[in-house]
Amino acid sequence: MDLYKMAENINILSDFLGKRDIDSLTSNALEEKYQVSQTDLLILFGGSIAYGCDIVGKAISNNIAKNFMIVGGEGHTTESLRREIHSAYPEIVTTGKTESEIMSDYIRRKYNIDNILLERNSTNCGNNITYALDVMKENYLFPNNIIIVQDSTMQCRMDAGFRKFLQDSKVKVINFASYKVRVEVKNEKIMIEPSGIWGMWDIKRYISLLMGEIPRLLDDANGYGPNGKNYIAHVDIPVHVLKAFEELKVEFEDLVRVANPRYASK
Repeated sequence: MDLYKMAENINILSDFLGKRDIDSLTSNALEEKYQVSQTDLLILFGGSIAYGCDIVGKAISNNIAKNFMIVGGEGHTTESLRREIHSAYPEIVTTGKTESEIMSDYIRRKYNIDNILLERNSTNCGNNITYALDVMKENYLFPNNIIIVQDSTMQCRMDAGFRKFLQDSKVKVINFASYKVRVEVKNEKIMIEPSGIWGMWDIKRYISLLMGEIPRLLDDANGYGPNGKNYIAHVDIPVHVLKAFEELKVEFEDLVRVANPRYASK
């Protein structure tokens, strides 16, 4: 497969997985699509790269949500988050801290935001959701609408998890993947654009995360859907997305991320 076809297929997976229901994380975008300027709750999930903290911090500062929660214990993304935050802000201690604690420390300092609800115990996308719902109940939050922000590679699965575990189907879940990037061919190499996004995965890791999602989203015996492990609601995967995955698998089969039994649905 030539590099241009490879880049095209990677971008097909990226576009599908990085679900965004609004164009920007702003009150204007909410008003335009949902006729509300503020949601009842915004949840930032710890799997997101450090850049997601700024996206959400700015939005919360601009009153996009009445309540704000950060969810995340320790998983496969934790160490990179610890490294990125502490490298940029050495005064923030990250060693031994959970993802939600690290993110909240940063957002509090930079954006002067308090009253952040924290979930510290989840280790995978499944209990990210169930534990977040527990925190909502403990704090007597019964939102009509929720914005969920996760790493772009995992946003589609997070949405499917909410569709499975939310008992009230009337609650509107609004997706906003924490970043949007493209893969382009430059100097005979595939590169992520724009470059310089804080905490962005290197190209190999990024491809691995994208490739690992499609098998998880499948609704078959091996997937996470109702006909498989039943971790998530059914996801319709378009034919062109499956085709892109199969073509990339020929080149990158060694990069298809296998679930760690300890983090069964991460």
